Amino acid sequence: MPPVQSPPAAPSVLNDLRAGTHTLHVALEQRLPFFSDTLDLGFYTRLLSAYFGFYQALEDRLTHSAFIPSGFDLAARLKTPALVQDLRALGVDPHALPRCQHLPTVRSEAQALGVLYVLEGATLGGNVLRKRVAEHLGLDADNGGAFLFVYGEDTGQHWKAFIEFLGSVPLDATGRSEAAQAACSTFSCFEQWLDRQEVLL
Repeated sequence: MPPVQSPPAAPSVLNDLRAGTHTLHVALEQRLPFFSDTLDLGFYTRLLSAYFGFYQALEDRLTHSAFIPSGFDLAARLKTPALVQDLRALGVDPHALPRCQHLPTVRSEAQALGVLYVLEGATLGGNVLRKRVAEHLGLDADNGGAFLFVYGEDTGQHWKAFIEFLGSVPLDATGRSEAAQAACSTFSCFEQWLDRQEVLL
């Protein structure tokens, strides 16, 4: 009798999220102006203003959502306060800025995780952008660059903790699909918003 083989392990939600968002992620990265020769202080300020309009609206939705998984400390991971700090340092009143109205749906824990995956992943990527902004514009956490270094030296540890949390939430195939769709929607909504604010290449 041949040995009994275990069934292949179900793909993790992280794999589904990475695979599902790859094309949208790459497309958006190529349109962000951080490494463009046109990036000056004025353009950067407009870009951060657009980021604020999206992040503030989306984080407000998450804060009032009943679907943030138990055990996830959302308050500790909000990026809007850092954006407010940066905009004020750059002479912008955040309260006067427009807010994005077209946001991803958050009607399940899986959808919440998909949205959070995009926001946390963007924070991890902010480390590279922070160095560019520091070198090119002379900005740091005190004068307009706090958002790109919101977790400071703990960025890698925060990402690792998020991935561990993501893997701890039990999701079936439907849940993993919902998470991936919500992540894709987050990328799409963000790109469309930045496009409307005319800050993309």
